[in-house]
Amino acid sequence: MTRLLLCGCGGKMGAAVQNFVREREDCVIAAGVDITGTPQEGFPVYTCIGEVAEPVDVIIDFSHPSALSPILDFCKARPGTAAVLCTTGYTPEQTAEIKEAARELPLFYSRNMSLGVNLLIELSKKAARVLGSSFDVEIVEMHHNQKIDAPSGTALMLADAVSEEQENAMKYVYDRHSQRKKRDKNEIGLHSVRGGTIVGEHQVIFSGQHEVITLSHSAQSKELFASGAINAAVFMQGKGPGLYSMSDLL
Repeated sequence: MTRLLLCGCGGKMGAAVQNFVREREDCVIAAGVDITGTPQEGFPVYTCIGEVAEPVDVIIDFSHPSALSPILDFCKARPGTAAVLCTTGYTPEQTAEIKEAARELPLFYSRNMSLGVNLLIELSKKAARVLGSSFDVEIVEMHHNQKIDAPSGTALMLADAVSEEQENAMKYVYDRHSQRKKRDKNEIGLHSVRGGTIVGEHQVIFSGQHEVITLSHSAQSKELFASGAINAAVFMQGKGPGLYSMSDLL
């Protein structure tokens, strides 16, 4: 039985995780952390992770980037405790902090917990290898009007995946209206749309001479991210130090 500490338990993703855990027999939520401190059914909730007294095996974090350092400190103070980091919007410095901490902690980090999205990443890498530099690459992501960070972490994952397959260093371009010039060959354009209740849409567009290839993924519910996070948490119980990802889980 995997004992979970759910950070961000009072949010929408926290609620989705709770719903899935209730239907499973291989894990249980031992405690929660949320800035509001709102009580939840079946487990205690703390406003600060340092106050958590219950024994836990794995942390699932759907809170805020500012919680990263306290979560890593908690894991260091409790050897063997793993963390599944599902929060998006980390700065480059925080990403470096995760990689450094993984030298001594078992950490699972993915900007997107969906199986389908990770398949999209692999397909995009394959397309980039086959099409090479003769095709321009543009990435479009669409999310609900409450999402704070832009572009999405998944869009950046897709851009990184495509970039890794290119011979030349690629430059990410987020804002074209501020420049008056033709598109450079080494650009990957990233475009964000925010509106309504869109759960998550991602398109990778490969545009060549007289043909366009578009790879896309559409998330119908936030529940798929919650399910992926729980699977990752159960997978991480007992794992040694290292930085794990969806490719390890798959």
